[in-house]
Amino acid sequence: MTNTHIKINDCVIPMYADVLKDILRHDHVHYVFAGGRGSTKSSFVGGIALPLLIIQNPDCHAIAFRQVANTIQTSIRSQVEWGIYKMGLEDLFTIPKRYNNPIIYNPTGQQIIFMGMDDPNKVKSIKLPFGYIGITWFEELDQFAGEAALRKVLQSTMRGGGDFWDFRSFNPPISKNNWANEYTEQADGRDNTLVVRNTYLDVPEDWLGDQFIEEANELREINPDAYKHEYMGVPIGTGGNVFPNACDFDMTTPVEGIPMWQTFDKIYNGIDWGFARDPFRFVRMHFDRAHLDLYIFDEYSTTRTRNEDVFDKLYNNLKKVSRSELVTADNSEQKSIADFRAYGAFIRAAEKGPDSVRYGIKWLQGLRHIYIDKQRCPETYREFIGYEYEQDKDGNFISAYPDADNHSIDAVRYAMEKYWKRRGN
Repeated sequence: MTNTHIKINDCVIPMYADVLKDILRHDHVHYVFAGGRGSTKSSFVGGIALPLLIIQNPDCHAIAFRQVANTIQTSIRSQVEWGIYKMGLEDLFTIPKRYNNPIIYNPTGQQIIFMGMDDPNKVKSIKLPFGYIGITWFEELDQFAGEAALRKVLQSTMRGGGDFWDFRSFNPPISKNNWANEYTEQADGRDNTLVVRNTYLDVPEDWLGDQFIEEANELREINPDAYKHEYMGVPIGTGGNVFPNACDFDMTTPVEGIPMWQTFDKIYNGIDWGFARDPFRFVRMHFDRAHLDLYIFDEYSTTRTRNEDVFDKLYNNLKKVSRSELVTADNSEQKSIADFRAYGAFIRAAEKGPDSVRYGIKWLQGLRHIYIDKQRCPETYREFIGYEYEQDKDGNFISAYPDADNHSIDAVRYAMEKYWKRRGN
């Protein structure tokens, strides 16, 4: 382990050095990491702590959880793989290509298992070749369905062995009333729990890169509240509203004799398909990149309308959309996209991908303003103003986004995909 100790210094920020000693000594059972973007908490927990604990405890296996299984490969598993290679331990571990197969510590056969919490009862069916599950890691804590859901899992894992480590990591959600924020406040100071809070300011700048620092500084100047939440990890809201930066703005006010919305030059268009129960929704917007202000100035909504008739309304009659304007649409309706292309629209399918909803919404939350013309876009205004986080059975807000009454929100995410995908990555 001598060489490993040398390499650890290259991948652990100074403030985590004592935390790592605490973990390896097993001074606590529960470890909560609450930090803003770029704080390296997930890399530390998954990439450093988990592999080292596996090596140090030969009877112990680990499970790393995400709420949704299809986010495992790009999040928790990639962090574990990064740490193994960063510490020079790749010859000691077998890393299968399939994300749902465990990583194996070769000298003993210990496993690092990856699971989604889509069905928490699956934990009970895990069969180990020997030993016990001594390490659990819940990444993006606020996305899980409350403390009761985690307690149910730990009741299945924390048995039949010696020492146990329970890791929880997350970016504090915007609402102070979110269950994960409340849990962290209550857990801080307990004898068996260590709460670690830090930000990107604790990380060497060359680890983060110039682009990261530039974006953080820019947001601090343009939207101090969003900076405080996103980068400093401070819950700045008190309720469940997802978009506190959304507001009504009359864009029909004349500017040099013409309505304001007609002066916009950076136009983006999004479509969320629908037909029967769900409405079709088309939304137009202008993005002021310099000030991080989004202006939503037009919409079209309909149900039970054929694609040909919708196209005619948008391009020929009601909205007069130019056929040279790019439209980004939900990729789940490839036939509808093909229809619009055949009619003459310049249209592309949204890329989406794992965690795309979360990335897109967080990007929208980070804008200085989301201006919506309430008169011209009544459905879009209603959705953004009324959209709230989901609640658990006890009425506590959790960091999950309802997949209902969000058609305009989805259309806006698709339209602005080129910006939030770049930032999310």
